[in-house]
Amino acid sequence: MDTQTNPAPLDLGPAARNVTALLDGIDDARLTGPTPCPGVTVGAMLAHVGGLAVAFRDAARKDLGPTTGTAPSVESGVLADDWRETLPPALDELAAAWRAPDAWQGMTQAGSVDLPGQIAGMVALNELVLHGWDLARATGQPYSAEEDHLNSTLAVLADLGDNPPPTSPFGAPVPVSDDAPLLDRAVARSGRRPDWRPGD
Repeated sequence: MDTQTNPAPLDLGPAARNVTALLDGIDDARLTGPTPCPGVTVGAMLAHVGGLAVAFRDAARKDLGPTTGTAPSVESGVLADDWRETLPPALDELAAAWRAPDAWQGMTQAGSVDLPGQIAGMVALNELVLHGWDLARATGQPYSAEEDHLNSTLAVLADLGDNPPPTSPFGAPVPVSDDAPLLDRAVARSGRRPDWRPGD
């Protein structure tokens, strides 16, 4: 396929780099602290991000197997001791895999769910955007995301409706004003409070 005339719909690179940029601001003392996801520590969230980076990388490559066929479990994630060395390249590999136009075509698998490549790529981006915000908010760091990434995230979350099923990793949308920043609207749509702080 000609990548000049058929580019990948979205470049996950900026979202992956936004997450990587947060890592130096997370010291070991913060790993047991809370995140906006109830019951999920910073360490467990980092472990989840590492796992999803590998799973969605393999989903993009259509390299289906244990990494794509296992349902995610955020709460029980165990963070490897070398996460500072392994997570940045894993995020780079994730973004690189989704730059291939073929990644967005046909069917693939992620989190034990078979789905179209187009949807899998949007879900991968959604994970990066929201969990980047989770980590930033949990560790007191600034965070921003690209407008097209936030619009994609909102589109993915809108498909869940206002009453996500019990099996959904997202809660019911949190009300925000129509003129709230796009990031706040995306966060709220996922069931998170945009004004969340670690002491909440």
